[in-house]
Amino acid sequence: MPGSSPLPLRAWWARRSPAAGAAVMATGVLSVGLHLTGHETLSRLALALTAAAWLALAAHFAAELLRDRARWTAEAGTPAALTSAAATAVLGTRVAALDRPALAGALLALATVVWAALIGRVVRRWERGMPGAVFLGCVATQGLAVLGATLAAEEATGWLARAAMVVFWLGLLLYVLALLRFDPRQVLEGAGDQWVAGGALAICALAGSKLLAADGPGLYLWNDDARGVLRTVTATLLVLDLGWYVVLLAAEVARPRPCYDVRRWATVFPMGMTAAATLSVAAALDVPWLKGPGQVLLWVAVAAWIVVAVGAVRSAGEDVRSTARR
Repeated sequence: MPGSSPLPLRAWWARRSPAAGAAVMATGVLSVGLHLTGHETLSRLALALTAAAWLALAAHFAAELLRDRARWTAEAGTPAALTSAAATAVLGTRVAALDRPALAGALLALATVVWAALIGRVVRRWERGMPGAVFLGCVATQGLAVLGATLAAEEATGWLARAAMVVFWLGLLLYVLALLRFDPRQVLEGAGDQWVAGGALAICALAGSKLLAADGPGLYLWNDDARGVLRTVTATLLVLDLGWYVVLLAAEVARPRPCYDVRRWATVFPMGMTAAATLSVAAALDVPWLKGPGQVLLWVAVAAWIVVAVGAVRSAGEDVRSTARR
């Protein structure tokens, strides 16, 4: 019937999983990576897509909180709920590169509030044998560290850099706790979010590189010992992340999982984050030869984004048509 098409679309949108926030994270980190490699036009296009998707998900988050409190409460305890905080932090990090510190600061404040409201609920429900989404606790936490350190460097704000350092170490602790609850069989059996096991280390390495870059003349944030430890930890995190990348890629080859799943966005995000972390660590640790591998990894992530985006559009079309027939 004419005029009835919005109803199936609304019904489809209402069923969106909290895991859909990983699409915002994936697109946002590609924008960051493209900016780091000088592809500014593509980076801004990705930023526009990120901002549009973030606004849509934020509206859905707020509407659900106001209209369906029971569902919101149930979803708030799942690891996927933390994509809301992580996506906000990733968007803020890219916005900070536009020389918009006030807007980036507002996004940091919002991400912090959302993180604080959700992290306790999520961690209390952790148990053994969990999928890769369990690492989102680390990802969301390190997202705050990355954005905080980025703003601290741009605004020469010492207290913000020190706060970001505390959050950085907290994120590492959450990674260890998540690893103890991760089901290793997910490496071969996961639907996409198993990649967050590596992506979480990538954002840890990115946070470390941003903290190193935050120091500068007049701030004297870290003494030589602290700087040495931070450099070593950052380099180690990147090496471990690249190790995870190889293992997860080999698992995909050994056991292909070609069907689209919304959790595949949680594959694209770690790929993009590994690229961004490699590029950022190359600059922070003055290792120029890392830039080449970082650029290769970035274009691999862009290709993965395109594949998953095509799958998402097809899946959405099928869902809308199926809803319309009912």
